[in-house]
Amino acid sequence: MSVFLASASPRRRELLALLLKDFSCFAPNIDESIGIGECPEDYVQRMAREKAATRITPNALVVAADTSVVFDNQVLGKPAGAVDAQRMLECLSGKTHRVLTAVSVGVPDRLDVVLCETRVTFAPLSRREIALYLATDEPWDKAGSYGIQGKAGSFVTSIEGSYSAVVGLPLAETRALLAGHGVLPEW
Repeated sequence: MSVFLASASPRRRELLALLLKDFSCFAPNIDESIGIGECPEDYVQRMAREKAATRITPNALVVAADTSVVFDNQVLGKPAGAVDAQRMLECLSGKTHRVLTAVSVGVPDRLDVVLCETRVTFAPLSRREIALYLATDEPWDKAGSYGIQGKAGSFVTSIEGSYSAVVGLPLAETRALLAGHGVLPEW
């Protein structure tokens, strides 16, 4: 059976490679707009399902995920520009936020989705620290304008939950979903 990762994210590809040696990647083309009145938990699960559904075919298993940073029950997506990124990082400064990652694994007659929630606390950040971070290439393609696996990891004072989920693919949950479909880790 072929395995596909429905993601263009190099971080998700690296994480899935810890579990599987042989898989192909593709970038799903879906509308990632949040529905009116849609709560963050429902949104990330819907995104994971829709990404997987773009490639479910016979003799193939699809893995897809979606990650959102949530502060004050609002989804902080990828920044639209420097002002938006600065606003997000100022919101997160000195506070705890949630990172929601949904992962889906599916075949034509079955699509399973699991939601993973991690609480991340940032140290207080000065405007200068935010400006220095925004001068790097890290924040621009990441939910909440930061990547925990990079320089912004130095902002994190505590994490409660799955580190790999914050990066983009919860490994324990993904391993369990794969096993439920008869796919075991290839170590």
